[in-house]
Amino acid sequence: MTGVPAAAVPRHIAIVMDGNGRWAKARHQPRSFGHNAGRKAVREAVESCLREGVQALTLFAFSSENWQRPQDEVGALMNLFVRALDKEVDELHGYGVRLRFVGDLSAFDEPLRRRMQSAMARTADNDKLQLNVAVNYGGRWDIVQASRQAATAVARGELQPDQIDEARLGQWMSLADAPPLDLFIRTGGETRISNFLLWQAAYAEFYFTDTLWPDFDQACLRGAIEDYARRERRYGRTGEQVAATTVQVS
Repeated sequence: MTGVPAAAVPRHIAIVMDGNGRWAKARHQPRSFGHNAGRKAVREAVESCLREGVQALTLFAFSSENWQRPQDEVGALMNLFVRALDKEVDELHGYGVRLRFVGDLSAFDEPLRRRMQSAMARTADNDKLQLNVAVNYGGRWDIVQASRQAATAVARGELQPDQIDEARLGQWMSLADAPPLDLFIRTGGETRISNFLLWQAAYAEFYFTDTLWPDFDQACLRGAIEDYARRERRYGRTGEQVAATTVQVS
């Protein structure tokens, strides 16, 4: 456990799991070797979130842009998804983890989609941790699909255009039922968000680390949570207003 008070622990953490390929290259191995090694880091992140009392963890596993990668790497990633689903779901279910896949799942072949649906159905009633795995996901896609649902509601006469506000549009976004995103982590040394959770990250705290994903262990996540807990989240207010609110609450 960290020394962070429960109230200061982020409710929802998102991670861009970057650096698998470079980790493998440094060991003179194919990129698929790094992706497979990253499974251990996923397990450590899940276990840490369960231990720390985090309510939701969202992992960027495969972006809508990743289809442009070499076909052998894409194929290896698909095979990794299948193996992970076959091997990890029992353990996640035992931990009380609710597993969800977010993104445009229609691009995956039917056998893989069936595995995803089966895993989500099996863990649907769990409440220890909501684990969201973003696959064939993009933040712009998310905003577009929510906008289309809003437009459909208007076309059906269920909604007036002037009734569309942030709250209304937000209900159609992926992760609408998850806690607001508090902490956005990217491993691997890059300092961009790569079209991940554009809407949800509006008021998130960002944490960038040079650590490559396969090396991102529980101590690394603990350090990110401790860093987050030291920050003052103002949401447009002044520091004095935040302090006054804190005093009133306590």
